Amino acid sequence: MKDVKRLLPPAKIGILGGGQLGRMMALSAREMGYRIAVMEPAADSPCGMIADDEIVSGYDDQQGAAELAKVCDVLTYEFENITAETAAYLEEHMYLPQGSELLKISQDRLKEKEAVQSFGIPAAPWEAVYTYAGLKDAVASIGLPAVFKTTRGGYDGKGQAVIQSESDLHTAWEELKEAAPLVLEKKIAFDLELSVIMTRSTSGEMAIFPIAENEHRNGILHRTIVPARISDNLAEKADMLARRLAESLELTGTLAVEMFAEGEQLYVNEIAPRPHNSGHFSINACETSQFEQHIRAVCGLPLGSTDLLKPAVMVNLLGQHLQPCLDELDQLPAGHLHVYGKKEAKHNRKMGHITFLTDDPEALLHELDESPVWKEAATGGTKR
Repeated sequence: MKDVKRLLPPAKIGILGGGQLGRMMALSAREMGYRIAVMEPAADSPCGMIADDEIVSGYDDQQGAAELAKVCDVLTYEFENITAETAAYLEEHMYLPQGSELLKISQDRLKEKEAVQSFGIPAAPWEAVYTYAGLKDAVASIGLPAVFKTTRGGYDGKGQAVIQSESDLHTAWEELKEAAPLVLEKKIAFDLELSVIMTRSTSGEMAIFPIAENEHRNGILHRTIVPARISDNLAEKADMLARRLAESLELTGTLAVEMFAEGEQLYVNEIAPRPHNSGHFSINACETSQFEQHIRAVCGLPLGSTDLLKPAVMVNLLGQHLQPCLDELDQLPAGHLHVYGKKEAKHNRKMGHITFLTDDPEALLHELDESPVWKEAATGGTKR
């Protein structure tokens, strides 16, 4: 039984990770009257610049973790790639209602796939790969095309290679072999990708946000459309699978579940135990944002309504988009601009997003497709 507390403002919330997710978490917490501490390797991070306490420390530094534990009443995290040792130390020395077990599962693709499979939840066929001979055997078992992935650290299309034919095997192995063990996953010819963002509080109360439809460019989320353009039957299936996952994982806090839809069949692709890029629409389009909901959950407050106020399209602003977007604001539809405060606008780095509310999503999507801000060629295909 997890330790359950109700923490009221002005309690101090510690956030592991100082990026944009931590920043938006902190902004929501501040609106509610909480104070913030952040632990992040770089000074003046997006979250650090609005925190009460900024602890500059690596995620594997227990001294920094101990310093964070001293100043916080509750701890959460903005991303899952924290060392298991740090998470275990913090779970032992302070109040981490999310625990460390889901972190261990979600930061390792093998553990994640084994967990999903054990819950009887559909996923693309996969095999663990340890050697080049094992890769050949996995291809013989699964078939081609397939996606070859690292088990740790891959995001935004990194750490993976698509294998279209047997002639690609050696190149893919040479590219990723240093990260073994690896995973080979059958490439699903899906129609679209869905995201289900849900939150479960320390009391067991659960709330699910409207199901979102994701479009990727070069393995990076380009935009999210809400509500997803799917049948009611598929929406019910996605909701059911997400709830089963949350209950099976004994979730506390927020969980993002990415799914592939092939006709009326769903396959769970990835999970992330935190607020997610595809849930940013909720800040402007829902009664309660994913960030406020997460704070409510870990602090033991009642969850808020996730009702959609209006259909929405959230578009990411990568490094190459930020200045063109700022230059073209007068030419774009009216939207809600969010810029994360990162120091350098690098190519393909997430610098912000803009959310458009609309009564006519199709017309809006057409208008955005014509905008020069996002006109670069979408090479590299959709995320797998």
